[in-house]
Order: sequence, then C-alpha cells, then structure tokens
Amino acid sequence: MLQVEYIEDTDIMGKWRAIAAATGPADRAAAEDGVRRAYRDAGLTAPERIVWAGSPLEAVVLLRTLGDEPGPSVRDRVRTRPWADERRRVHDELGPGGWTELWSATGARLWDTTRALADRIRAGILERLAEGIEGDEEHILQQALRDLETELRQLLLDAVLGQHDAAWLAAFDGRSDRLAPLADIAATAGWWWPYEKTAVICERPVELHRDEAGRLDSGSGPALLFPDGFALHAWRGMPVPAAFLDELTSLDPARIRDEENAELRRVMLEFYGYDRYLAESGAKPVHRDETGVLWRIPMTGDEDVAMVEVVNSTPEPDGSHKTYWLRVPPRTTTAKEGVAWTFGLGEGEYEPLRQT
Repeated sequence: MLQVEYIEDTDIMGKWRAIAAATGPADRAAAEDGVRRAYRDAGLTAPERIVWAGSPLEAVVLLRTLGDEPGPSVRDRVRTRPWADERRRVHDELGPGGWTELWSATGARLWDTTRALADRIRAGILERLAEGIEGDEEHILQQALRDLETELRQLLLDAVLGQHDAAWLAAFDGRSDRLAPLADIAATAGWWWPYEKTAVICERPVELHRDEAGRLDSGSGPALLFPDGFALHAWRGMPVPAAFLDELTSLDPARIRDEENAELRRVMLEFYGYDRYLAESGAKPVHRDETGVLWRIPMTGDEDVAMVEVVNSTPEPDGSHKTYWLRVPPRTTTAKEGVAWTFGLGEGEYEPLRQT
C-alpha cells in the first residue's frame, strides 16, 4: 500500500488548537443542531430536550439529581462507534505507517495537553463534590468518598468532551463526513452528555491560562474558570488552593521557610524567585570557581535546592553583564559540576572554549 508522509497542515492544526483553547459563550444553536444530527446519524430519535449547564461540574450535579429520567446513555452510538468505524476505515486506507504519520502530524500534537486538561477537570469535579461529604467516623467518611468516586466515574465516562476531543477530531478533519456533527459540537461548545431522552451540553470556560508547556498556570487567580464559577487553580500545572495564590504577593523568606507542604514551598520559591530568596534569606555560597558560584538552600522535609549563579561573558548593549541562575541537582558539590550538568556532561568533560 502506498505510504504518504504527512506534514502538519498549519491551517487545520491552528483551527483545532484554537478550538481546544476556546473561551467565551457557546454557539448554542449550532451545538444543538450538531447534537440532533449526531443522534440522527446514529439511527436515533433526537433527544426530547437539550439542557445547558455552566460547567462540567454543574452538568454532573444536574445528572445526579435527574437519576434515570434522561434514559440510558447513547454515547457509544453517537461517539464511540462512529469514531471506531472511521478510524478503522482511515487506517485501512492509509496502512499502519500512513495512519501513524497522520496521527503524528495532527492529533499527537494536541493529545497531551487536552488529555491533561480533561483529567484535571475530572479531578476538580471530584474534589468539589467531596467537600460536601461528612462523616462522624473515618471509615464511614472514606466509604462515602469511595462511593462518590465510583458514581462520578460512570457519569464522567458518559461524557463526550466537545472541544477537548480536539486531538482525535483533528486527525479526521476533511476525511470524515460521518464525524462532522461531533466536530461541529466541539467547535461550538464544551463537554456534553448524550442520553436517550435528554442531552446536557456545557458552556465553554470564560478563562483559560496556561504556561509555555500547555499546563494550567496562573499566579493571580483561576487558571480555568467556567461561567457558573467552577474554577481550577494551578501554578505551572500543579494544583494549588485558591487562598494560596492570594498569599503569593505578600511572601517573605520566613513564610517560605515555614511552609510545611514541600510542593507548595517549591511554588513559593518559583514565584518569589530563587535569586531574590538567596539575597534576602542570608544564604551563603558553598563553592565558587571560574564558572560561577554554587548556592544551596536547605529545605526542611525536602531535598535542598542547589543553584549556580553564572554571569554572561557577552555584555549587554549598555555594557552590563547579565546574571543567570541555573537549577542543578541537590548533590552538586562545585559550580563547574553544576554548569556541566546543564550540558549533560560530567565535570571533567566540561571545558568550554568561551563562557557565554
């Protein structure tokens, strides 16, 4: 079978990157039309009613109150089977190598970020609903949490991820009329739940903040916020409490040292700045040589933070020389060893002709 090398179509990938990251009000009319077409194409009668929710959390709460009223889930017929059939068709058409190249040029480029975001939303839903569980005894509380997790797992498996299905939908863009309704819903709305009598569709977020690696990231408020107020807070991908972010602007070295949670303390250090912390905490250098200065910050209950201070030998336009701080392994014993490590070398192998 003819093998074709696929090069990323920047128009298609730009389109689906934008869909995956879209914020703002859904196009409700277009999304509802897509839902009805998806049901029709699956040989189903259109749902008797379509209900909108402000977030996946609100949708889950609504579905828990409705019980069996919406009827059985039809996700398998409107999403799983069409996707599996089209994947098989395209795979047979292109061959294993062609399919791999197509996926690498399309869906694979979005998969990690969309999957991580969907997983974080699921975890956030569980966290929020778990806040309302109380129990007089620990074993009763733990059983209630397990029961909640089991119930939510099934409800979340019934969801179609809308815009967060962008990765696999990108692979079929222009190749499948059968998946067009699902693509249209993804382009106009968030997650949705298809049941025999009722479909529940979510609004998209109103805010989404990510770092250069695509991780949820905001030091000044929610990293992800839905119109009903459901929010996720994160710093460079790490979930943090909302109140924790409010404290970041008033940090000082003593507060950082007193933080017992090692992960939160690392966030504090990153936000505050290692160089600033070193300067204001009275830290002393542990080694210096021709490459720079090695500093070590002892951390109670956690590994030390080791940094090498290096000065760029190339002057700035104003004649000054910029200082950089390199995070190195805690067991580093010399500045040169630390700098060598950043190049993937041992200390004895690192012999630069010129420091830059």
